[in-house]
Amino acid sequence: MSASVSADADADAVAEPGQVPTDAAAAPAEGGIRDRIDSGYGALSPQEQRAADFILDHLDDLAVVTATEIAEQSGVSKATVSRLFRRLGFTDAQEVREQARVARGRGVPVGPTTASGDLAPHAASEQRNLQRMLDGLADGRLADAARLVADAQRVVVVGFRNSYPVAMHLRQQLVQVRDDVRLAPQPGQSVGEELVGLSPRDVVVLVGFRRRPAGFSGVVRSLAERGVPVVLVGDASARAAEVAVRLECPVDSPSPFDSYAAAMSLVALFAAAVLAEHPRTGRTRVGDVTGLYADLAELEQRPGTEGAGA
Repeated sequence: MSASVSADADADAVAEPGQVPTDAAAAPAEGGIRDRIDSGYGALSPQEQRAADFILDHLDDLAVVTATEIAEQSGVSKATVSRLFRRLGFTDAQEVREQARVARGRGVPVGPTTASGDLAPHAASEQRNLQRMLDGLADGRLADAARLVADAQRVVVVGFRNSYPVAMHLRQQLVQVRDDVRLAPQPGQSVGEELVGLSPRDVVVLVGFRRRPAGFSGVVRSLAERGVPVVLVGDASARAAEVAVRLECPVDSPSPFDSYAAAMSLVALFAAAVLAEHPRTGRTRVGDVTGLYADLAELEQRPGTEGAGA
């Protein structure tokens, strides 16, 4: 045992097991461990701060790491780690691990506070997400979704919060291959006026990745009551929604934030599948759009790039 750990163990002897030290700051009753550390950091002892610093740098490991491992890696005693957890309002390390698992599953940004130069875990995670997304399309559901969108009278692509950029990109791709594709909600607007008047002849593509707004299920329910087909693009947390077609796309990442690389890949596949449903009509529209780009001088022109991309 190192001298620092030994000295720390002596200091811990003043606190009985299970007893919260009398000088402990009042721990917040709610909030993730990062928030609790941030709000009470100044009241922690130097040894507790060492353990807290280690935790903040390894938040993504909290779902599996033990109090003993935290103590060993941060150079403090296990008693210090236990005392730190109690100061922060947790019963024990098991409660911390459970909260970490639940938080990450909901998409809460947890992970190291310093960037890592090792990009291999990120690359491996992206490859897993992409393969899982592709495996989920093997049963023909992508073709089913594309057929609904291609044959619909109107298409409304809906996305909230972190799903909005994916929805916006999907709409931008679809509008090049078919008429009447709208994006909702428009900036500063609610979604009700965008969905009113839709019928079973229309389709809503609902992008719903985790950390969805509270009204998300209400939108799904309202569309179902009016018989409007819904294609849901989202991660596993949206499986409970009853929709016509579900396109599942993982967003897991070793970083504190979810990754939407596989989601953007799915957008390309989805738009291409819609184009393939009515290729002649779609190609004609692509040509018309490209012609207008040129007439309006909207795009940068470089040799050999005319008409390339979207």
